Amino acid sequence: MFHRSASTMSKRKLCITLSNFLRRTPLIPQCSTFNFSSPQIKHSSPLFTLQNPNFHKPICCYYSSSLGFLRFFGKRSWCSKYAEKLESCSSNDSKCWNCDVVPAASESTVPFLFCESCRCVQPVDDSVDYFQIFGLEKKHDIEDKNLESKYKGWQKKLHPDLVHSKSQKERDFAAEQSARVIDAYRTLSKPLSRGIYMLKLDGVEIDEEQTISDPELLAEVMEIREEVEEATNSEALNLILSQMQEKMQNWSTALADALQSQNFEEAKTSILRMTYYSRAIEEVIKKL
Repeated sequence: MFHRSASTMSKRKLCITLSNFLRRTPLIPQCSTFNFSSPQIKHSSPLFTLQNPNFHKPICCYYSSSLGFLRFFGKRSWCSKYAEKLESCSSNDSKCWNCDVVPAASESTVPFLFCESCRCVQPVDDSVDYFQIFGLEKKHDIEDKNLESKYKGWQKKLHPDLVHSKSQKERDFAAEQSARVIDAYRTLSKPLSRGIYMLKLDGVEIDEEQTISDPELLAEVMEIREEVEEATNSEALNLILSQMQEKMQNWSTALADALQSQNFEEAKTSILRMTYYSRAIEEVIKKL
C-alpha cells in the first residue's frame, strides 16, 4: 500500500510540475538570436518569417526559449497578424539623428533628406535612388515638368551655405546631400544619362567609351564629322544640329521602349547611338 501511495503521489507531483512548467511557457515569442546565412530568410528580433515559394503567405516562425523548439504556423492566425504588426513597425525606421522624430505617415512618399521638425539635414541614404529624390516614377519618359523646381526646392533646404553656422556633422551631411541632389538633377534631366542610370539600377553597366563595331554606324559617324568640319557658316551648322537632335529624339524613343520591355541589348544599342549623336551636337555647338 505504501508503495502504491508513493507511486501515485510521484505521478501526481510530476503532472503538477509539468502543468506549472507549461503554464510558465510564454505564449508570445521571446527574444533570441539566430544566425542564418540563407538569403531567403528574412529575420528580425524577436521573430522572423520564412518565405516559402510554395505558399502565397509567409510561414510565421516563433521561438520559445523555454521549450527550445520552433513552432510553425502555415495558416493565417493571430500570430501572423502579430508578425505583420511588428514588421510594419520596423519598416519605417528612419528618424532624425538630431531630434529622433520619425517622419509622419503623410511624408512616407518623400525621401527623408531633411527633418521638417528641427530643420536639420539628414545623412545620405544610398538606398534612395534619383527618381525617388524627385518623386518620379522610374521610367525613361519623364512626364513631370517640375523637375527643375523640385531640384531648387531641395537646394533651398540642403545647400551647405544654409548650415554654415551649424555643427561640422551637419555641414558634412549638407555637402553630401546637396552634391547628390545636383548629380541626380543632371542625370535625370538628359535622356542619355537618364537611360544609362536606369540600366545601372537594373545592374547593367554601360561602357561609354566603347568603340564602334557596327559598319553602318561607323560610316554615319565619319560622315557627320566631315560635315561639321566642312561647315563654314551658322546656317549649315544649324542644319546639322537639327538633324542630330532629331536622331537623338528618335533613338531616345527607342531607348524608352527597350527599357520598358526590359530589352537590355536594344537599350544598349540605343545608348551607343545616342552617345555619338550627343558628341556631334556638342561639336556643332562649339563651332557655332
